[in-house]
Parts: sequence; structure tokens; C-alpha cells
Amino acid sequence: MPQSAEVMTDGPDRSVRSLRHLVAGEWRSGDGDELVDVNPARPRETVAVGRQAQDRDLDQAVAAARDAFPRWAATPHHVRGRVLDGAAGILDAHAAEWGTELSWEEGKTRAEGIGEVRRAAEILRYYASEASRPVGEVFASPRPAEQIQVIHRPVGVVAVVTPFNFPVAIPAWKIAPALGHGNTVVWKPASMVPLLAVRLAEALVGAGLPEGVLSLLIGGGALGGRLVEHPGVDAVTFTGSTSVGRSLIAACGRLARPVQTEMGGKNAAVVLADADLGLAAGEVLAGAFRSAGQKCTATSRLVVQEPVADEFLALLVKRVAALRVGDPLEQATEMGPVISLDARNEIQRAVDAGTSRAGVDLLTGGRPYDDDRTDGAFLAPTVVALAGDDPLWRDELFGPVLSVRRAPDVQEAFRLADDGEFGLSAAVFTDDLRSVAAATEQLDVGVLHINSETAGADPHVPFGGSKQSAYGPKEQGRAAREFFTRTKTVYVRPSQGRAQ
Repeated sequence: MPQSAEVMTDGPDRSVRSLRHLVAGEWRSGDGDELVDVNPARPRETVAVGRQAQDRDLDQAVAAARDAFPRWAATPHHVRGRVLDGAAGILDAHAAEWGTELSWEEGKTRAEGIGEVRRAAEILRYYASEASRPVGEVFASPRPAEQIQVIHRPVGVVAVVTPFNFPVAIPAWKIAPALGHGNTVVWKPASMVPLLAVRLAEALVGAGLPEGVLSLLIGGGALGGRLVEHPGVDAVTFTGSTSVGRSLIAACGRLARPVQTEMGGKNAAVVLADADLGLAAGEVLAGAFRSAGQKCTATSRLVVQEPVADEFLALLVKRVAALRVGDPLEQATEMGPVISLDARNEIQRAVDAGTSRAGVDLLTGGRPYDDDRTDGAFLAPTVVALAGDDPLWRDELFGPVLSVRRAPDVQEAFRLADDGEFGLSAAVFTDDLRSVAAATEQLDVGVLHINSETAGADPHVPFGGSKQSAYGPKEQGRAAREFFTRTKTVYVRPSQGRAQ
């Protein structure tokens, strides 16, 4: 397998990796500004180094993708699927190694990192199997001896822009359906997690992906903006912040270019009076603090029905306070750092401002660490109780902060859960079928969990939000085909034959 990330020799276990770009089938060093990938648990520790891609790399990558597109689109779907399946095998074979690297550069625990690499393999296998599913539809015609076929064709060159929080799983759930349906891809990952992007590209190249079908360009946000607006791009898929997503939507609208975005979330868990409180506490804990709360589907709001509020919050706060926060590569650690010191400081400022306001009660956490964790991007898992509306209730902090409000009844609980501009995910804890039906009907979200955490997405079902959380077709499952293909309607009628 081509090696783009060379191991240097400055340390036996945490040696610095050298980053490369993949452009037109060639692994190459960039010659733009220096890029230093650091460990958020120890920001003075370097994970990988390289140089950013430049505009000429972008132009060459898009040109190669356009050149490779006709051949890749004409490749039988089953052959494309075998490449995805082979890449899945490479990911599985390297899950422990690459999952450890993921933990090292992104900050989630090693167990989560390994699990994410394996999830990426699962996603690739799902889209490898798309070749054995129906690829179109046949409709009856109002005219005799005619058949109407609707077939799906690839869109062309797809720009893929991905975030830091799932550096291999989110790229997999965009790149796998794009490639599987016959498109070519130019990918710009988050510059804070370049190493795992290299690993995914290595897996695909190692599985036999032809030259030019996938290019990987590492660089800052400006590079992503130029990719999105490049004249050689046919469609754009993006996951990231709402502000960036809106700017990309505007740019693609100006260009009449198809765009798919997954953006922010401020997801609520609702604990009703009849809930299993032990189950609910464990699920809310996982939803809010796993991956340090850095998930678009993380639980960042909690609504508790008044009759069980005191009991439930006492149970939850005790469990939150006991979470072990530290180096994500240590086995005992349950929560690692956030992605960077800047992110840590921004979240801490929001918590400090919130707890200084009337009506905000700090239940646990909320204070900076005063031990050796102060040098890393660590935040204490935090729970705050709110007497009413507050920025902590509405603003997405993207960190381990859970805001709580009480509701006297089911209707008010659902009103609070649905309050706000985002509509990605929600969870409701109840054994009352009437409440389940009401939640299904009333909560304006793309993903609804009953008696499980707000986070979590399976590759075979649609994923995406409503309101300001998403724009364009949903991701994953068969829904992905709606974005990565275009339909063509074909009318087939036999000729009458030549007169003799």
C-alpha cells in the first residue's frame, strides 16, 4: 500500500508523522504554509507535520477528477463496490493502530477512536453492497407497448468538505456513496485532523482505487471555499458549523450547484415522569459527554418533568461528577479534551458568562482544572440548571456542557425540547405510548430516539436534521443516492419495423 504518512524517529511510541496530499494518483508534499497537527491533550506535542496544498494542487486535483470521471462512471457498479469492500478490510486490519492515532490527534478516547475506524469500515461495506440493490424503477406508460424507466446516473465531480469531530467516519459516509454511485471526489478535511484523512485515502488507494478518482487536499478553510466554488466541481457535500454551511449554501446557490449540508444542533433529551431514571441517566450522560460533547447530535439540553426532576438530577449530577477526564490514550479515561485550546477557552468563557447571570445555577463542573490538565484542552463536564431562557439554552457550544430546564407536564416538556433554530436530534425517555406518539408528531427533528441517547446514526437509514440543522437531501442509507445521482427518465417503445 502506498505510504503517504512516514514515521519519523523522534520517539518510540508517539513519533511525528509526515503529511502528504493525494493529487491525481500521486502522493506529494505541499509547498504552502506549514501545517502542524498537535495533540489536544498535550498541545506542545506534535502528531504530524506537513505543508498545506495550494491553488495549483486544487486545479490539478479537479482536472484529474474530471478526466477520471467517465471511466469510473462506466466501471461496473460491482467493481466499484469491490474497491470499497477492500478499503473496509484495510480499515479493519488497522483499526487498533489508526484508532489510536485518531485518539491522539482528535482527543476522543482510544476506545472511541478504534470504534470510529471500524464504523468507517462498516459504512464502506454498506455502500459496497449497493451494487446488489435496485438501481432504478420501471413505470407503466399510458401508451401501448411502451415502458418508462427511471435510472440513476452519477453527478460528476463532488467536492467533499468534512469536520474535525469524526475525522474518518463522516468522510466515509460521504465519500463511500459518492464513489459507489460512480462519482469522482476532491476532499478537503478539517486541517486539525489531517492524519486520519490520510489513513482513509491510503485505504482506498490500497484497495485499488484508480488514479484521479479521489484526491485529498489538506489546508485551511480558504482552500475549502475555493474548492466549493471551483468551476470544475459539479456538487458539494459539507458537514460543519452553521455559519460556514450557510455561506456555502449561498455560494452554491449563486452557482446553481447542488449542495448538501449538515450543520448545527442543540439537541434535547426529555425525561418524563414515568421514565426509567437509571436508564435515562446513563443515556443522557453518554449523549452529553462522550467525545467531550463534540458531536452535532450530542445532548446539550435536558428537559425533566417536575415530579422526577430532583431525583433524576441528583442521580445524573453524581455520575457526571465521577467521570474520569484525562489523557484519551489511557485506558481508565472516560472523557478526553476538546479539539484545541482555543475551543476550550471559548466554551469556558460561555460557561463563565452564563453562571454569572441570574437564573443560572451551576450543578457540577464549570470550573477550569488547576492540575496538570490545565495545559491541555480539557474542560470539566458541566451541568447547569436554568430558570428560563438563556444563551446556554440556545447557543451551540460544541463541548461538554448540559443545560437543564424543568417542565410541569408533557406538553411543556416537548415545547421546550422543540424550542430553537436547530432540529437535528432528540431523545425522549418514557414507557407511555401516548407520549411516544406525541413526540413523534410534535418534535421537529430529523432523528428521534426513544429511550436512548440523542447521538448515534446507523449507515443503512437516513441521517439529517430539519430547520437550520441541514439543507439538501439526507445522508446515509438509500437516501444518499438522492444527492449523489441524477435521475434520467427513459421512454422505451419498440419500433414497428421497416416495411418490406
